[in-house]
Amino acid sequence: MSAPRLRATPLPGIGVQYDLVTREHRHLSVVAHRDGARTVNVYRSDDPDSCAHSLRLTGPEAGALIDALKPSHHSASLLYTTDLGLVAERIEVAATSRWNGRLLGDTRMRTDTGASIVAVLRRAEAIPSPAPDFRLVGGDTLIVIGTREGVDAAAAILGQE
Repeated sequence: MSAPRLRATPLPGIGVQYDLVTREHRHLSVVAHRDGARTVNVYRSDDPDSCAHSLRLTGPEAGALIDALKPSHHSASLLYTTDLGLVAERIEVAATSRWNGRLLGDTRMRTDTGASIVAVLRRAEAIPSPAPDFRLVGGDTLIVIGTREGVDAAAAILGQE
């Protein structure tokens, strides 16, 4: 399936209108107003030029909707996501975790999930690129990068008690 095309049309004095036609041939548009508000329009299927529903959102409401539409919306610890399918996320080692006091290499995280730990945050200190002999401590926050599935699997490993 080809990537959806989003057409942008400047609306002088108002903002920009973004139009999208879905794979089901439904026409949607979002008007990004200069004041930060957004208007979401859904057009009739029998007349794609006739608007069936229009919803005006404040800037914060639009931001909340954007977050809900992202594949990783369930993760409050998400740091970053890319168009290449990689995510960076914070995962905390609980004091009750079986990994508290054990070596990072013992988790077999990279081998089993493909996700990499690029840093550990401990109190006010950041430890970049921890080696397999790095000892985990309850309360550590690991910065993990990988695919969504790999990061979720890493979180499951670290959540084991």
